[in-house]
Amino acid sequence: MLGLAFSAASMAQADAPDANMLYNHHCAICHGASRLGGIGPALLPDNLSRLKRTEAVEVIRDGRIATQMPAYDELLDESEIAALAEWIFETPEVEPSWTDEDILASHVVTYPDGILPDEPVFQVEDLKNLFVVVEIGDHHVSLLDGDRFERIARFPSRYALHGGPKYSPDGRYVYFGSRDGWVTKYDIYHLEVTAEVRAGINMRNIAVSADGRYVLAGNYLPHTLVLLDARNLELIARIPVEGLDGDTSRVSAVYAAPPRNSFVVALKDIPEVWEIRWPKERAAGDETLVGDFSLHRMAVPDYLDDFFFDPEYRYLVGAARGGRGGQVFDLDSEAKVAELPLEGMPHLGAGITWELDGRRVMAIPHIDRGQVSVFDMSDWTLLTQIETDGPGFFMRSHENSPYAWVDVFFGPHHDRIHVIDKQSLEIVETLIPEPGKTAAHVEFDRRGETLLLSIWDDDGYLLWLDANTLEELGRMPMNKPSGKYNVWNKTQYEEGTSH
Repeated sequence: MLGLAFSAASMAQADAPDANMLYNHHCAICHGASRLGGIGPALLPDNLSRLKRTEAVEVIRDGRIATQMPAYDELLDESEIAALAEWIFETPEVEPSWTDEDILASHVVTYPDGILPDEPVFQVEDLKNLFVVVEIGDHHVSLLDGDRFERIARFPSRYALHGGPKYSPDGRYVYFGSRDGWVTKYDIYHLEVTAEVRAGINMRNIAVSADGRYVLAGNYLPHTLVLLDARNLELIARIPVEGLDGDTSRVSAVYAAPPRNSFVVALKDIPEVWEIRWPKERAAGDETLVGDFSLHRMAVPDYLDDFFFDPEYRYLVGAARGGRGGQVFDLDSEAKVAELPLEGMPHLGAGITWELDGRRVMAIPHIDRGQVSVFDMSDWTLLTQIETDGPGFFMRSHENSPYAWVDVFFGPHHDRIHVIDKQSLEIVETLIPEPGKTAAHVEFDRRGETLLLSIWDDDGYLLWLDANTLEELGRMPMNKPSGKYNVWNKTQYEEGTSH
């Protein structure tokens, strides 16, 4: 009987589709022989974190509208499609690498820096009141006039943009980072991609220096930071992310710290905070020179993730691993100065600040509970917990607005968004723009007079609202609009927007 069972199992295994062979025959030409990506995105487990396995079956079977992904329902049967969908979520036997040579080979410059005229090809009232809107439904980006609520352009992006686009200081250029590691430079004035380079295989986000000279990319895979010249995205340095004991780490995120003339780096697997400073510094201790830059390591008492900074960028607040609260770290003295009672999963990256009774406070939503925590930043004491209708992801305000907005992104009430009075610290309005559809991610215009709100759905749209009366001013259909980024707010680090 054992022999018969073994024989039957062997026959079933022999009849199972060979996913590797199917991939090489149908997929490798676009997604790369090692699943690292090409015309199509990388098909590796971490790169596919936003895609459910059932959705992968649908994409292989039906294709993806407005992309080069064809439907395979007439070429592959259901078992072959299922085998392929399962196989792309398996970790490769050999971890992929991405070297200097790979970065250089991926580099493309379409319009060298300085070749295009300084005058824009369109007319608007205020070039600093433009919005970039990321539409994740079909991987496109829209450029909007924030004064007239009109679309100027819509263009395709790389697959799965992540971490938010970043602007040059003058607002002319916008830089995008994708999960696949692509960094794209786009000239807003001429509506053209000017340069691209692939900095890694799985990238978390990018940051642009305050002087507009450098772009830094932080990778999950490989464990590297990649420093680029912002003009044409030429490689300056690929920096291995290693601890003093030789252990390597994924990069959680990279940030520009304008007052410090530096980048700050959050590390996933090493209890350190890194700061990359320029120009070249020669200091004693644990600084390692990286070309004309200095890499400064700061030990922290716990693994810190998801950073929040005070407006002067002296204090860093990081979420401690495992829901053990928040740690406040003084970047000048390189010491922990406070612990915050932040249980669970606070979303520090969405935190905002404002003035309340002559003191500066910060407010932070939580991903795992219906709560907004408000702290006094003078002594880091908890002022209050604002109870919401569910866990939130994004929080926004503006210096000229009396309100802070927080969504209810997770849970059954995801179609709601709360309006909080910044002085009373109470919810004064709860909006349900579209029952059953997620309402998320408010972004104000330059002056804080109007705002944009996403209805986060494939058949979604942007709402244009009066920031004071909350009256609806207009709608614009979009394919799952997610983040919206105002040029002025982002380049001036306006109060109330995430940095």
